[in-house]
Amino acid sequence: MQVNAAAAAMPPSGIREIMNAAWGRSDVLHLEVGEPDFPTPAAVVAAAHEAAMAGRTGYTPTAGIPALRSALAAKVRARNGFSVEPEQIVLGNGGAQALQASLTALTEPGDGILLPDPAWPNFAMMSALLGLESAHYPLTMAGGFVPELSDLEGLVTPKTRVLLLNSPSNPLGSVIDRDRMTRLLEFAARHELWVLSDECYDEITFDGTAVSPAALDTDGRVVTVFSFSKTYAMTGWRLGYATAPPEVAQVLAKAQEPLISCINTPTQYAGLAALESPPEVVANMVRAYRQRRDTVVGLLDEWGLPVFRPAGAFYAWVDVSAARLDARELALQLLAEEQVAVAPGTAFGRGGQGFVRLSLAASEETLAEGSVRLARLVERLAARPR
Repeated sequence: MQVNAAAAAMPPSGIREIMNAAWGRSDVLHLEVGEPDFPTPAAVVAAAHEAAMAGRTGYTPTAGIPALRSALAAKVRARNGFSVEPEQIVLGNGGAQALQASLTALTEPGDGILLPDPAWPNFAMMSALLGLESAHYPLTMAGGFVPELSDLEGLVTPKTRVLLLNSPSNPLGSVIDRDRMTRLLEFAARHELWVLSDECYDEITFDGTAVSPAALDTDGRVVTVFSFSKTYAMTGWRLGYATAPPEVAQVLAKAQEPLISCINTPTQYAGLAALESPPEVVANMVRAYRQRRDTVVGLLDEWGLPVFRPAGAFYAWVDVSAARLDARELALQLLAEEQVAVAPGTAFGRGGQGFVRLSLAASEETLAEGSVRLARLVERLAARPR
């Protein structure tokens, strides 16, 4: 008896390996998890409770309740800078499932896709399950961890159908500015590619340079995926959404039907309440992430450990190549010797070798102590005889 070869061949998550090794240990400083450490806003929880108590627990339209889709269209216009009608919005069971459904709508088995490296590993996993041929474009410290047109030109083939972008980036925290994004869209137009834009960290930015490619799109080639998970500390609620050209949105909604039927109904009302939250709810979380970023970058600079200064998301991407140790081995040694859990860069692709990712979703005190312990280990390993 056989199982799906692509599913069977997928490697286990390098992030989960560290999480599992550190699970339940009260002595460990947890900097490996990409999850907000803030609670879901109380008004959001209350809205879900009220919806459930009012009997709003049945099926909804596959694409989502009209009130939420209308509110999301207004949000996209106001915060992301492009106009969509409610009919162009399709809810997903988290951003991850919305990305999977979008790829299902845009591609067929055997098509090519351009993926970033380093990147959230689920991109490659989704592509493999859908039978796509993945080509990975490098993101480097020297290049500011944004796509280089020359790299993309060297990878595109007649079979390529999708360019996937992630800005702000997980795991890097890099942001693609307007000029670079414009040139990326021109590249996609030259090669008749769809652009699938993962913007799950769209509201967690620090310097105002982030831009949605759909805001620059002139020919309807961009599908954008957003999420409530990071912005409103709602990871476990599983609520995301995609915006797409009208003809794609129709296909996307149909693709959702065999996957999820519809989104959990009380969660949709929770999402509606989240969008109605006072601006300071999100602003206060972003302010905390910015302060934590500055603390971590400042401390690692003092120790002489190179770190990329993130312009968005809530991660610090730290160069640990001086330790002369595989990134996975270093992460395991850091856990064993210094009781600090971080994600090894290799969990995000070959381009992550020599790096680790620190999640800024922890207290400033924990981050400060964890940063010092990481720097201390790298210094100790670098001093070993060659």
